[in-house]
Amino acid sequence: MKEMPDERQNHDLIAFFDSTNNVKFTPLSYEWGPLNTPSAEEKVTFIQGLKTISGHGNPAAKEGLAMHQYSANASMTNQAIVNNDGDFLVIPQKGRLDIQTESGRIMVRPGELFVIQAGLRFSVYLPDGESQGYVQEIFGGHYELPDLGPLGSNCLAHPRDFEFPIASFDLDTSQWEIIIKLGGEFYHYEQSHTPFDVVSWHGNYVPYKYEISKLVALVCSTKEQLDPSAYCILTAKSKIPGVSLTDFCAFTPKWLTATNSIRPPVSIDISVTLRMSLTDKIKYYHRTMATEMMGLIFGKYGGSAKILEAGGLTCDSSYVAHGESYEAWKAMTTDVQEPVFVGEGTISFMFHMSSHLGVTKFAMNHPNPHPPRAGFWDNLKGDFMNHVDVVNKKLEAAGRPPLGKGKN
Repeated sequence: MKEMPDERQNHDLIAFFDSTNNVKFTPLSYEWGPLNTPSAEEKVTFIQGLKTISGHGNPAAKEGLAMHQYSANASMTNQAIVNNDGDFLVIPQKGRLDIQTESGRIMVRPGELFVIQAGLRFSVYLPDGESQGYVQEIFGGHYELPDLGPLGSNCLAHPRDFEFPIASFDLDTSQWEIIIKLGGEFYHYEQSHTPFDVVSWHGNYVPYKYEISKLVALVCSTKEQLDPSAYCILTAKSKIPGVSLTDFCAFTPKWLTATNSIRPPVSIDISVTLRMSLTDKIKYYHRTMATEMMGLIFGKYGGSAKILEAGGLTCDSSYVAHGESYEAWKAMTTDVQEPVFVGEGTISFMFHMSSHLGVTKFAMNHPNPHPPRAGFWDNLKGDFMNHVDVVNKKLEAAGRPPLGKGKN
């Protein structure tokens, strides 16, 4: 085994997230379009087409994660990859992935997710000629189903809906290249037989896939909007008890039923979760401890404050204020609130991550960025001041001093 030559390394693939590794932590929001499809002359495989967008931590510490986009147009012929850094969660947005693993083959289509654990060899073939999508990589832990607690057993992602490969093996004594990813760098060696000659397997350390549209989301509430955990398919634990490293949440077609609450009007398709309650000081704007990254698999994003196209990605950093436009909020508070079915033909997702994320040099110079829209929220207004007279009448009736006089 030896280190792969520099010209074959993927220098846009990052595993160590600090200021010395072309990574910058910023209190900003970002929007990126999909990656460009490689030209026919380039012949880019899945592993070569990975581009790191953001992340934190590193695999040596067994803590943290990385967010990637990928775009590829070539199958891995007589070549396999093993990721020693962490687990991959792969979400194809365009083009199927025919993935051969040591446990067998599995076809992953747009609208499905695929997880392969660290240390397992796999090859990616492109039956449609090209593919693009998203990858989250976690260092140290593993993805698992979220704890349901008092919710019971019949909601979110059912264990029975996850699919595993059936054991299969090849009789192949041709020359193969095995690529090992460690610390974000590639090492390789050659062997005179296929790595996919495993006759059988047992246990639960095995790749799997899930069809996202099977999610049973908790969205039929009578009031308020639910947190992203109501849409959670997979989670991974951090080293902090009770705090996840990441949650993978998906937004599928749904009924909106909340009344006497702020919710998007029929004209706005909420593939994005809006956590806006009537008790918020500014109902159309909020901050979260977590960093939120959204992607769109297919359909149309209906939010008013972001540009998100299929294959694109957005990032709202932790504690950074974000939300819908003032115009959207006005519509949310004035439209008639009848039950309505939204999001038909659309699947989007959010990675809800508990830490600050560093943005890579590649992302800063992304080939398809959407620049910030200056002045977008300059017309924000505090709606509470429009109701001071009504509030003062109620305070006076209760024997309390009106607002603006004395201590409130």
